[in-house]
Amino acid sequence: MRVYIIVAAVFWCGYVDSRKVRGISSSYKRFYRERKSFLCIDGSRMIPFEQVNDDYCDCEDGSDEPGTSACPHGRFYCTNLGFRPHYIPSSRVNDGICDCCDASDEYNSHTRCQNTCWNLGQRERAYVEGQMRTLDEGLRLKQQLIEEGVLLWREKQAQLRELQQVAEDLQVKLEEHRRKKHEADRLKEQTLKALEAGNSGLIRHQNSSVTSIFHLLDTNKDGSLTVDEIKAKVVLVHDEQRVLSEGEALALLDRGHRMDLSKFQSTLWDVLTRGDTVKIKDTQGAPGSLSSEDPHLKAADKAAEWEATNLKKVEEAYETVNMEISDLQKKLAIDYGTDWEFLFLNGQCYKLKVYEYTYTLCPFNQVTQKSTAGVEVSLGTTVTLTCGTETALRSVKEPSKCQYIMDFQTPVACQPVLKQQGIHSEL
Repeated sequence: MRVYIIVAAVFWCGYVDSRKVRGISSSYKRFYRERKSFLCIDGSRMIPFEQVNDDYCDCEDGSDEPGTSACPHGRFYCTNLGFRPHYIPSSRVNDGICDCCDASDEYNSHTRCQNTCWNLGQRERAYVEGQMRTLDEGLRLKQQLIEEGVLLWREKQAQLRELQQVAEDLQVKLEEHRRKKHEADRLKEQTLKALEAGNSGLIRHQNSSVTSIFHLLDTNKDGSLTVDEIKAKVVLVHDEQRVLSEGEALALLDRGHRMDLSKFQSTLWDVLTRGDTVKIKDTQGAPGSLSSEDPHLKAADKAAEWEATNLKKVEEAYETVNMEISDLQKKLAIDYGTDWEFLFLNGQCYKLKVYEYTYTLCPFNQVTQKSTAGVEVSLGTTVTLTCGTETALRSVKEPSKCQYIMDFQTPVACQPVLKQQGIHSEL
């Protein structure tokens, strides 16, 4: 009877209470219930329960040694009451370094670890509360930006429709002004041809006279014609490009160096009237010419210039409106989010100075880097969006040469989250 009691006592002392098995989480305690044997969690082997946490690895998955460093692939569960629970490699158990904030991993070492879970938990809870306040404010601001974005989108759409209507009206005006200019040019050409009609050209025009022709040739208006004035105004009928020689000019002046109006009428006027040898140079509207003095041609020329000016104005306005339409269509074609929440970023730029460089981020446009020497280059970057109550470029990193990562903070990056506590992965 006494022997039985001793054996029973030995058996009871070898039995392991699952509540005292170190290194397991509450969800895994079902595998460590009080029984005579222990089945490895991977089902590979059955061992006596007293071999659990005996500092010898029996199971391939290390599940029999959750509280020791015996198994190379084992894991030790830090309960960390008051902070976040987590797993550490079992090789860190009793290694003299405090890995768990509750000091449970150094239960059998010479290192005295302090339980810091409560302080860590307080700091984390304060941080999370701050983050939640930021999130709440960010979501409120995001809603404002969404409402503003919807209104701005509608304004842009209305602006586009107005511009398209203006373009249609200008198209009609453009065709009308082109027609008017064509008619004005045609009338001017017809008037000019009428002035030049007849065998004697300008001389036989109804508004021409001996006096007007004389005044046309008398460039310096001194009442007499000279060799230089004849050479400047009179050309050969069959060789208009050649300038008269001095001898030819003297011959037309009846061998005199000067000719007054009365002598002009009795000599050179007759030569010009016949129009078979010489004629007055075709100046076509030059100052002092007959054509420029004709009232009909003046009116036609003024009308043509007026219509050309009007046409140019309409063409410029039409081109400007079409450029505005094209620019607006490009802006409206950009993806600004499902609620147009990113629309407010269009046309904005954000700067950040990092050491000797200034980085500029212009959403939907470009990213540049400018050195203190003034050299500016365009960059290819990855932009990460983070939730915040302000819109700003927060950081720029270059993890590898010519590869940049930017942290861009904005309320529109805020997303609603479920406020859950005590949730963590154990697998």
